[in-house]
Amino acid sequence: MAAEPPTVPRVIEIPAKLIRNHGEKSAEWLAGLPGAVAEYVDRWQLTVDGEPLSGEASLILPVVRRDGRQAMLKLQPFNDESEGEALALRTWNRDDVVEVLEDDYATSTLLLERLEPRTLDDLPDHVDATRILAEFLARLSAVPAPPGIRRLEDVAGAMVDDAPGLIPLLSDPAERRLVRRFVAQVEELLPDSGDRLLHWDLHYYNVMAAQRQPWLVIDPKPLAGDPGFEVFPVLWNRWDDLVATGDLRRAIRDRFDLMLEVTGIDRDRALGWTAGRILQNVLWFTADGATRIELELAAVADALFS
Repeated sequence: MAAEPPTVPRVIEIPAKLIRNHGEKSAEWLAGLPGAVAEYVDRWQLTVDGEPLSGEASLILPVVRRDGRQAMLKLQPFNDESEGEALALRTWNRDDVVEVLEDDYATSTLLLERLEPRTLDDLPDHVDATRILAEFLARLSAVPAPPGIRRLEDVAGAMVDDAPGLIPLLSDPAERRLVRRFVAQVEELLPDSGDRLLHWDLHYYNVMAAQRQPWLVIDPKPLAGDPGFEVFPVLWNRWDDLVATGDLRRAIRDRFDLMLEVTGIDRDRALGWTAGRILQNVLWFTADGATRIELELAAVADALFS
């Protein structure tokens, strides 16, 4: 008996979050998603078996392969952040990261193993969750970046170049001085920006439960650089847990110290690159019209640099 042909719903309902995030800058990509889903379902001989899900920048579709294995089809815009994702995931130890089953480099489309619908954000104890993240960071950043991964040196250099035009848009003179201080710290680090394979976005939502391992890392935005650049995401995620301690400043510093304790990352370099991550976010938000530093960023800066 011939195998049944792959199936795809007649209409793919695009999640609202994806429309909000890409409605203006990637309208053509959004419009092409139903056709792209049909193309890859046919190419990789898949059957759709669930409703579309959404990350911040991608459409995730539950599918089943011809061999019966459950998987997730991930479609995303092709850009500097997504183009190295499959390469990075295949470079790290497979016991640490989601497995890539198929990929199309030209579009950054991936077929990934299916994981459990739980993340480290669901782990009740945020300190335990942070320790697990730190252990992942230690292992991932021990791996040299392969050729072809974009460099932190270039990303950080662009921050330094953009800063003079954006810092004057901040309305508070004290905040302008602080951000200029961060620019100077990044400039000091630029000549030795590192060569490790970085995830760039290693936070609680990007570590998911799995069957073959308790947890696996997903969704890298890979860079070749210094592991100190990776400490920042835990400092402003699970924010309510930090606030709930009753001593926000101390809680932020405790998280920072735990990351360094587990990973062995040099404290001064971690501080310098955390200043760079705050700078990066301030520049992004200012370019989008903000005139003050976001409260969470200001709190992290206060905890670590005052």
